Amino acid sequence: MTHATPAHVALISHSDCGRHDTGWEHPEHVGRLVAIPRALKHDVALFESLQHVEGRHASEDELALAHDRDYITRVRETVEAGGGRLDPDTVVSEGSWDAVTAGAGCVLDGVDMAFDGRAVRSFSAVRPPGHHALRDRAMGFCLFGNVAIAAHYAIAKHGCERVLVVDWDVHHGNGTQALVEHEPRIHFVSMHQWPWYPGSGAADDHGPHDTVWNVPMPPSLPAAQYVEALLAAVDAATEAFTPDLVLLSAGFDCLEGDPLGAFTLTLDDVHTLTRALVARAERWCGGRLVSALEGGYAPDAVAQAVLVHLRALA
Repeated sequence: MTHATPAHVALISHSDCGRHDTGWEHPEHVGRLVAIPRALKHDVALFESLQHVEGRHASEDELALAHDRDYITRVRETVEAGGGRLDPDTVVSEGSWDAVTAGAGCVLDGVDMAFDGRAVRSFSAVRPPGHHALRDRAMGFCLFGNVAIAAHYAIAKHGCERVLVVDWDVHHGNGTQALVEHEPRIHFVSMHQWPWYPGSGAADDHGPHDTVWNVPMPPSLPAAQYVEALLAAVDAATEAFTPDLVLLSAGFDCLEGDPLGAFTLTLDDVHTLTRALVARAERWCGGRLVSALEGGYAPDAVAQAVLVHLRALA
């Protein structure tokens, strides 16, 4: 089998992510994912340029890289009992265990592919999102911290000394921060609307090892201000820290018009940010950049943003 060229990008997904049934009235419904292949089929050139990968399921041992085993068991048993509500916003159905383990597994596959040369860059189209999930409880639509698990996995499996996690979702990645801030080998950057859910992510919160860069931003600013602020924080976080891997929590609720946010980013800004991170990853670590879907609650807009993101990754 021939190895992919560095420009080769993988689109990683798993049909089981659709089995997490929140109901169509819930903002985080399966239509968010369905919109992506529906849009992609109209861009034949992009479709054919991508490596399409059916991801795997993460094991409980892999989930436990970031989460308490008692919590993992509780989620699985709740699903096995037919589902229920884990917090006011976060529901599980009978298919949710398969969905959450597939979501995490896809991102772990992206890490493996970045290091074994099959695809230096990837985007995982997965749900539910993960960046609010805490060590021992679900929160804000999220059950397990896909990107946080991937950061610890990169260290444990691939011997990474330095991992950079960037989160441009409109909401603070409180779960990711909580799951990585005690590991000095991981630097975390989050730009988010402030004040806004979940109320965390103050600018002076740098974590216990000064490895966190929070960028709280007011709503409705000119888009360029968000782009500049995020990239300035990325550059600050990597000033004396050259990453072996870049992980991206790509929440497309940062787009103008999203029902759960008030940022003003456009598709052009998604392209600009993605290209800027790719250029830095090329400089730092041979281009290794593993991206995963977080928020974004206007499905057609999310799908268009994903297409722009995929083109820019290449």
